Amino acid sequence: MTQDIKFITHTKELIDNLKSVCAQYGLGNDGNEFKIITQVFLYKFLNDKFRYAVKQQKPELADAANFSEALKALSEDEYLFLVYSLDANIPRLKPEHLISHLFAVQNNADFAKTFDDTLRQISIENADVFSVKSFSGAKDTLFDELTQFISDSSQRDAFAKALINKLFEFSFEEMFAQKYDFFATIFEYLIKDYNTDSGGKYAEYYTPHAVARIMAQILVPAPVKGVKCYDPSAGSGTLLMSIAHQIGESNCTIYSEDISQKSSNMLRLNLVLNSLTHSIPNVIKTNTIAQPTYLDTKFDYIVSNPPFKLDFSDFRDDLEKDAFKKRFFAGIPNVPKSKKESMAIYLLFIQHIMHSLSDTGQAAIVVPTGFITAQSGIEKKIRERLIEYGWLRGVVSMPSNIFASTGTNVSVLFLDKQADNEHIVLMDASKLGETVKEGKNQRTVLTPQEEARIINTFNNKEAIVDLSVVVSKADIAAKNYSFSAGQYFEVKIEYVDITAEEFAEKMQGFESRLASLFTEGNALDQEIQKQLKGLKYE
Repeated sequence: MTQDIKFITHTKELIDNLKSVCAQYGLGNDGNEFKIITQVFLYKFLNDKFRYAVKQQKPELADAANFSEALKALSEDEYLFLVYSLDANIPRLKPEHLISHLFAVQNNADFAKTFDDTLRQISIENADVFSVKSFSGAKDTLFDELTQFISDSSQRDAFAKALINKLFEFSFEEMFAQKYDFFATIFEYLIKDYNTDSGGKYAEYYTPHAVARIMAQILVPAPVKGVKCYDPSAGSGTLLMSIAHQIGESNCTIYSEDISQKSSNMLRLNLVLNSLTHSIPNVIKTNTIAQPTYLDTKFDYIVSNPPFKLDFSDFRDDLEKDAFKKRFFAGIPNVPKSKKESMAIYLLFIQHIMHSLSDTGQAAIVVPTGFITAQSGIEKKIRERLIEYGWLRGVVSMPSNIFASTGTNVSVLFLDKQADNEHIVLMDASKLGETVKEGKNQRTVLTPQEEARIINTFNNKEAIVDLSVVVSKADIAAKNYSFSAGQYFEVKIEYVDITAEEFAEKMQGFESRLASLFTEGNALDQEIQKQLKGLKYE
């Protein structure tokens, strides 16, 4: 077994073991199971990250038989000097915060309280770097008092012991030394049971990795540095992670907003696992449309898979106020009489994104495919503005069911304030992909070759029959501002030159075939008449 496969296997086993502990104590499929699994995993990751960083900074500690005792033996000045010398993104832990220390004292009285107190102290002392803020500026806690989710207080010590024993069995430290980059895989495995579109599960849509990669590699085809990336409806951060990997984690700063506390906490974990801890202070839990934190901030790259349907009736009238009008130039959707109808909130997100682009900014936005051909309304006004300003770089219409959680056909808009308005790429990739079954749902999956074909065709501005066209700003205006590739494909009738003899031969073949059909028809008519004459009344 190769080292990377071994690490992935051990890490997945750890996650499964933590879920097993929850199940043994009655928390399987409980609403709090998600918090316990993700927070305990985060504690484990931060613990091992700290141990690894300290050993790199002070090698003699790596040889100590008992790391936590050796760390405790340092003088206060030595400890402070050591901690201050660490990278700002490394958590600050004390000897008594370490898993090895908790493992050693697990048989002490009130161990559950010790466990919860430890996590609370870590939260307090690392709030500046690791806390997610809300619109009001309040910071969340990094960890909850996890043993309090066990309703039977007599079981809490045993529950805390079981968790610590699982954490003690395995270390991430060697992973950090080897610099393996597979934490996207681990993150997806970690949250897979909480990322479905059903009942008490995590119901925010999860952008497929293929779509995220296509968006990132079209947006950033060449190296860039020192850029700001933003997602106004970030969810767990799939799109942000993809563009950060494409740019390079050290070359960009991440900003995000999302109304869901659970999404914001998942994004924090994703940032930690992907060497983007420095961006955690920029993660804001807020209503992006009603209470935007970054209204006056401009971004170099914006990626978004905004909600297509979300009830905004409670704050819809507030959006009419002057303070917001400059964002929503095309208008604010009306609230339908039936709440079951589409609320079209994605139209507000598109306008918000356009407002948030820097002078050289670029964006990739997932939209319902119906948006690109609507004949009137806010949709058409937005398309007209994009063409009028020359911001449309192109559109890719994706295959049906590429999202397992929604059957809505989607397209991706690519905006660029410095777009080439004579070579706008419109692509219909709806016929690509392979159908696979995931549980009760069917979805379409793009092969790596198809992903590469979409990316290369778009970036090279190629026109390929039945796949893509390259049009100008004027062409789109002439087509009533339609962004659908199919409306620009040429209708081709193929003509084949044949000789008089070949024509006569074909005609004779047609005549012979027709005569044969007539003969068969006559025989069938006679047989039917014969059968009818044989019918008798009884």
